[in-house]
Amino acid sequence: MELRHLRYFAAVAAHGSFSRAAESLHLTQPALSRQVKDLEEELGVALFVRGKNTLQLTPAGELFYDEARELLGRVDEAVQRVRGEVRREVLRVGYVPSLVASLMPRVIERFQSGAPRVRLELFDLAPSEMAQKASGGLLDLVIAAAGIEPITRGFRWVELRRLRPVVVMARGHPLARLKRIPPASLRDVSLFGLDRRRYPEYVPRLRALLEPFGVTPRLGARTADGIAPLFTALEAHGGVSVLTDGIEPMLPHSLLMRAFTPALDPVVLMLGVPAVRASAHAEVFARLLHAEVPR
Repeated sequence: MELRHLRYFAAVAAHGSFSRAAESLHLTQPALSRQVKDLEEELGVALFVRGKNTLQLTPAGELFYDEARELLGRVDEAVQRVRGEVRREVLRVGYVPSLVASLMPRVIERFQSGAPRVRLELFDLAPSEMAQKASGGLLDLVIAAAGIEPITRGFRWVELRRLRPVVVMARGHPLARLKRIPPASLRDVSLFGLDRRRYPEYVPRLRALLEPFGVTPRLGARTADGIAPLFTALEAHGGVSVLTDGIEPMLPHSLLMRAFTPALDPVVLMLGVPAVRASAHAEVFARLLHAEVPR
């Protein structure tokens, strides 16, 4: 077994695809498949369950993936020490700004005051992108809505807070005259939302929230691939969207936010760190986040 076999296997496990892993490694897919097959034959166990359009780690593969990631990390550190490279400490945080806008500025300030030599790298990612980077060992801490846990390998999770679904709309919209929004009032409203390709969980979650009130959300093609484009669309078309109250610090003056009456089920915000060898800085950042959550 050679070190490259571990790197090839780890890349396939992180990407969940031979084709995407081959592209990132600058190899052909057949060549990568042969290398991983050689590794499986040497170990005497199957590391992947290969379907027609799916690829999943076996239980042995899950175990080997954790060990391989740890070993590769140690090798990279050893190479840097031998070369005499000075490695500045880094904390890589993946998060959804619209869910933590009220928490992050103060937490970042407090963290950097206590650890000025640590470079903080923030990644604004869709949940699927975040899960892929985290599973590949490229994030030290993840903040995302519940539902990301099953698609993120090697992380342990705790609940950070619960967010209230709210209506965000242009100030000129007819619903803006109401102080609180009955869910049934959205029955005949064309809503704006987040793009299904980047945020596949958005529409199912919205349906689940409104279904108890007999409302089937109408979105059609009124979607945006991020919060900033969504705000622009709401402003331009006088539209309405359902988001969470974590968005409030990001709202432009042209938009306003209204609570639902009765309240909809909350959206649970989860915080995750690697289950093995979590960064001490990630643990500190996590504690600061918990301290900032309103009680």
